[in-house]
Amino acid sequence: MTTQESAAPGETDLTTLLSTLKLTLSPEIFVFITLPGLKLPPPSLEIQMSFREAEGTTIITTQESANTNGIDYTFPCKMITLNVHSSLEAVGFMAAISAKLAEKGIGVNPVSGYYHDHCFVPLGKETEAMKVLQDLATEAQKQVET
Repeated sequence: MTTQESAAPGETDLTTLLSTLKLTLSPEIFVFITLPGLKLPPPSLEIQMSFREAEGTTIITTQESANTNGIDYTFPCKMITLNVHSSLEAVGFMAAISAKLAEKGIGVNPVSGYYHDHCFVPLGKETEAMKVLQDLATEAQKQVET
């Protein structure tokens, strides 16, 4: 198998992912911006994530960086990092996270990095989201113990 054909590293078992889940809440306020077409961001912009779409490039940056660079933004939010090395091929992990948050009326913009998944939740909902996700991890830990 070549590197391109091999399975992605990381955990794939949903119960293991949920039961070993540790959370980190970033102190920064993040925002979403879009740049039309192939326009490049200013070099001073702090980029947390970027993704090119047909309509333009979506960038997640800090609110402070957007303000400093004079860029309009939307969706002030907080980033919760799911500190478990989930495989890019894991099935149902982000669905379980999103569903649990949805039950409590909390929207989420999930982003998967190579090592971790991240949830961007509306500003002001971060404490409630952290509790919901911690409760989900605790429930999964109890299932593993029985």
